Amino acid sequence: MAIVIQSEKACTVNPLKTSQPLGASFAAMGLEACMPVLHGSQGCTSFALVLLTRHFKEAIPLQTTAMDEISAVLGGYDNVETALLNIRKREAPRIIVVCSTGLTETNGEDLDGHLRAIRKGNPELFNTEIVYVSTPDYVGAFEDGYSKAVVEIVMELVEPLPAIYRQISVLPGSHLSPRDVEELRVIVQSFGLDPIILPDISGSLDGHFDSEWRGVTRGGTTLEQIRAAGASSFTIGIGEQTRAGARALQEICGTPFEIFERLTGLEPNDRLLRLLAQLSGRAIPEKYRRQREQLLDAMLDSHFYTGGIKVAIGADPDMLLSVGSLLHELGAELSVCVSTTPSPAHALLPASEVVLGDLEDMERAAGNCDVLITHSHGRQMAARLGKPLMRVGFPVFDRVGNAHRCQIGYRGTMDLIFEIANLMLERIQFRAPKD
Repeated sequence: MAIVIQSEKACTVNPLKTSQPLGASFAAMGLEACMPVLHGSQGCTSFALVLLTRHFKEAIPLQTTAMDEISAVLGGYDNVETALLNIRKREAPRIIVVCSTGLTETNGEDLDGHLRAIRKGNPELFNTEIVYVSTPDYVGAFEDGYSKAVVEIVMELVEPLPAIYRQISVLPGSHLSPRDVEELRVIVQSFGLDPIILPDISGSLDGHFDSEWRGVTRGGTTLEQIRAAGASSFTIGIGEQTRAGARALQEICGTPFEIFERLTGLEPNDRLLRLLAQLSGRAIPEKYRRQREQLLDAMLDSHFYTGGIKVAIGADPDMLLSVGSLLHELGAELSVCVSTTPSPAHALLPASEVVLGDLEDMERAAGNCDVLITHSHGRQMAARLGKPLMRVGFPVFDRVGNAHRCQIGYRGTMDLIFEIANLMLERIQFRAPKD
C-alpha cells in the first residue's frame, strides 16, 4: 500500500493535472448530440478546447457562457440563459451539460436554481435535457470532474425499468481511449451480451471525416440508451473513478455492480472474462485463450528489458495504477509516483509512496530513474534529465493516433508491454559503444 504525500509547495511550477470542468466536458463528449457548456470566462473554455483539440486532432464542440467582470460581480443568470437559448436555436442538441468553473463557484452563484428558472421561463428548452455538474477547478482534477459528470448524467436521465437479462451497463474511466472503449465493447459482445456504454467516446472521438460541420457531438451514447440503462441487469466499471456512477445506478435501479481497478494486465482481464462468462452463461471464446497465451509470451520476451529498471510515473490515479501495476508485474521498480488527486486507487499501487504534486516534484526525484512516464508536458523534463519519455494520459499533443491507442484487454496489454520494452531496448542500444 502506497503512502500518499501532499506536496507542500506554495505554487504549482509545471502542472501535471488538468481541471474538473475539462474532465466533465470530456464525459459529455461521449454523449450523442450533446453540447458541453462551461459556465465561466471565455478563457477557461478556450484553454479546455485547445487541449482537447490538440490531443484528439479533431474539431471539438464546446461552448461558454462568456462571463466578464460585470457578470462575475452581479451574477451570470443572463449569460446562462442567453447561452442556452443560442445553443438550442443554432445547434438543437438533445443534451446540454453545463459545468461550473472556479469563477462562478467562488462568487456563490446558485446555478442549479438558475437552470430551473430558465427552463420554466423558456418553453423551447423543454425538449432539451440539461444536466448541471458542479466542477470548481480550484479543487480536484480531471478524473473528479469526469466522475461527477457521469453521476449527474445517471441521476438526471436514468429511471428504473424492468431488468433485461442480457443487457449490462459499462462505465469506462476517463483514462481509457476511444480504442480502449471499442475493445471493451467487442469483449462484452463476444459473450452475447448487449452493453450500454456510458459515456461512449468510441463513437464520438474515434476520428471522423465529415463533409458537413456538426455543432454537437457525433456518435456516443444516445439519450434513449442512457434511459435504457435503467433496465440493465449488471454494471461494470473500469477504474475507481466509476464507483460513484455505479453506486448511483444501484441506488436508482437496484443494479448490482463490480468495479475493475484496471484492465491492463493479466489477472484483471482473467477476472473480467470469468465475470462475463458467469453473466452470460457462455464459455470464454477460444480467441481469448489464444490472446492470453500471446500475452504470456510477450511478458516473457519483454521482462529481460523491464526487469530491475527504475520508473518515474506522473498521471491521474487510475492511469497511474494501470501502467504502474503492469510495470511492477514486469519486474520494474516504481521509484517515483506523482499523481493529481486523492483516490482509493493509490492504496492498490505497488509503490512505497505517491506524491500529490506536479511535474517539478517528479523531475526533482527522477534523477536516478531509467524511464519517465507522463503526458506531453513532461517532454522538457525528459530533455533536461536525458531520460526516455513514454507518453500516457491526457494531454498527448506531440504524437498522433491517441484515439486509436489500445492499452486494455490481452491485446492492448501486449501492445503496451512491447512499447515499454522497445523504449528500453532503444536506450540500451543508444548507450552501447559504437564499432
